[in-house]
Amino acid sequence: MSTSHPPLYPGAPRLDLVEELHGRPVADPYRWLEDPEDPRTREWSAAQDELARGRLDALPGRAVLETRLRELLSAGSISVPLWRAGRAFFSRREPGQEHAVVHVREPDGSERALLDPIALDPTGLTTLDTWVPDLEGNRIAYQVSHGGDEQSVLSLLDVATGEVVEGPIDRCRYSSVAWLPGGAEFVYVRKVAPGEVDDGEEDFHRRVWRHRVGTPDTEDELVTGPGLYEDHTYYGVRVSRDGRWLVVTANVGTARRDSVWITELTDGKTPDLVPVLTQADDVQATCWVERDGRLYIHTTDGAPRWRLAVTDPATPQREHWRDLVPEDPASVLQAVRWLEPAPGSGDEPRLVLARARHAVAELALHAVDGTPAGAIPLPGTGSLTGLTVADRDTPDRYGQVWIGWTDLVTPPQVHRYARGTTVLEATAPGQVDLPAVRSELREFTSKDGTTVRMFVVTPVPESGLGDGPWPVLMTGYGGFSIAREPAYTSSALAWVASGGAYALVGLRGGSEEGEAWHLAGNRAHKQNVFDDFHAAGEALVAAGTTTPAQLGIQGGSNGGLLVGAALTQRPDLYAAVVCSAPLLDMVRYELFSLGRTWNDEYGTADDPEQLGWLLSYSPYHHVRGGVAYPATLFTVFEADTRVDPLHARKMCAALQHATTADLLDRPVLLRRETDVGHGARSISRTVALSVDTLAFLAFHTGLELT
Repeated sequence: MSTSHPPLYPGAPRLDLVEELHGRPVADPYRWLEDPEDPRTREWSAAQDELARGRLDALPGRAVLETRLRELLSAGSISVPLWRAGRAFFSRREPGQEHAVVHVREPDGSERALLDPIALDPTGLTTLDTWVPDLEGNRIAYQVSHGGDEQSVLSLLDVATGEVVEGPIDRCRYSSVAWLPGGAEFVYVRKVAPGEVDDGEEDFHRRVWRHRVGTPDTEDELVTGPGLYEDHTYYGVRVSRDGRWLVVTANVGTARRDSVWITELTDGKTPDLVPVLTQADDVQATCWVERDGRLYIHTTDGAPRWRLAVTDPATPQREHWRDLVPEDPASVLQAVRWLEPAPGSGDEPRLVLARARHAVAELALHAVDGTPAGAIPLPGTGSLTGLTVADRDTPDRYGQVWIGWTDLVTPPQVHRYARGTTVLEATAPGQVDLPAVRSELREFTSKDGTTVRMFVVTPVPESGLGDGPWPVLMTGYGGFSIAREPAYTSSALAWVASGGAYALVGLRGGSEEGEAWHLAGNRAHKQNVFDDFHAAGEALVAAGTTTPAQLGIQGGSNGGLLVGAALTQRPDLYAAVVCSAPLLDMVRYELFSLGRTWNDEYGTADDPEQLGWLLSYSPYHHVRGGVAYPATLFTVFEADTRVDPLHARKMCAALQHATTADLLDRPVLLRRETDVGHGARSISRTVALSVDTLAFLAFHTGLELT
């Protein structure tokens, strides 16, 4: 490998800018790159575009990757049915389709498409963000956004005619919708109007409204209650099937604490909400009134792996809660469904409990008094993509459970359970030739002695792709109590099919082992996440699965922070890095986009102690000269309204200035896209991005794409 000084990257002036924050000097030489409209930023970005495209387009194996990825994605997708009065609503993506399409299946078995994003916008830039049919199955409330901005607008579709009958209602980003019986009203969440708060603050302020179909949204009724609009950022709404009870949940940013209110609805008017939990209670809870009239509470109160409690909705406060299913110390309770028995079966109602044990799905049955009543068989070691039962008005489907299923080598499927037996009901619609692989769940020990787990997929010996060490693609997330579970991933399988190995690590900061696992990897404990990731890489090397020269890592969003910290802390351990839509300047992250909503996860630079946490690992502030950094590709999306691309711009400039590695050996590149954001994208855009990232990782870890 060449040791000569790297050729010049696009010019990026370094400012002599050092601020003193709580007595600490903090350098920020590339602050000018925060402004996308600065002529210097525009010129620099254009030069980076040219450099990246030239390098990426010249990588070998791109055609092989594109073919393989399209084949693997041609499996398509299928969701579990959502039942409404005999109709089944579900989404399906056929081979060749850019987006999943919402369908309805009538009681006679006939099917038709209802919501097709490509029919709405042939460019593919419009995404269907969420949808929910009314309780009678006559209308669907759906939300779409355009160009990746995630600024959803809400409309109503008539199921029988396929015509839009109301909307769009704007300002519905991250809006929950709950229908009242009869389909004439719904409760929903909406951002405040321009002028109600300072410009640019609208994304942080929402209100809950009761809307009557056919009336202007200006006539909506504002839902009120003590403390409802004090500091909360996000809201969720649920209405009981009988229309009697409304439950509202609220959060301050992404803090894992729930405020909860409940009220008994009256005809045409919503009484003030009654508080159940506040932020001061410091617990998480999902609450709903079930078919038996009881208020169910799925909560971390005294149970970091979650428990299930019940009470009378007229007395909803914690002192009235009664434990129904206590915490299991070895698994995480994720969801609960009410299962009505099949007519004439003589069975009693059951509760279906979805659990995850080390991120692997399990389903159990319990009596309504909480007594265990057996397990629901599942296909293997995988995860749930959905879990539904028949609604009150579809009695011929009582006693059945629909299970969305996937694992590391299985495209999404739907299984159906009834009376002790689970059968395959629907597969993803496309036929795919999957590579011969071996998957396993491995354990390893992190720096502080904690046992951590990762899923590892390798070629089988008879595949002719060798028995290791292999070029490895390792990824993880480690934040916001989000679990990384075993699921079908086209990029991972394309990598293994080419002769590499794939590792998915269940880092602290996620929810793989419950809320305590999350808290062990956030705020002052964030370094545990990075230590877990380094230990995973070292374990793969020690096991002979890979070598540092063959170890590539990839992560996005909070996972982009993960790999950004990894490349600055252990440049010796990783050969190549793909860092997507990342957080990297942890001193100023709160000042941009939705950054302030994450300070419960990371801490705030406004506090002296917490600034110390952030500076201890902030990747941008740990780039140093004299280091041959791994080959690094930043991928950013200019319409991203969650994580500002400025993070990647500043980090890219810092690395390009500091690295001693030759551009030809270990380049630092920035790949930009427009008209796409942080979330969903079309299949074509997915393939194009994956071809670039996988070809980059393959070239710099020695994986030959044939």
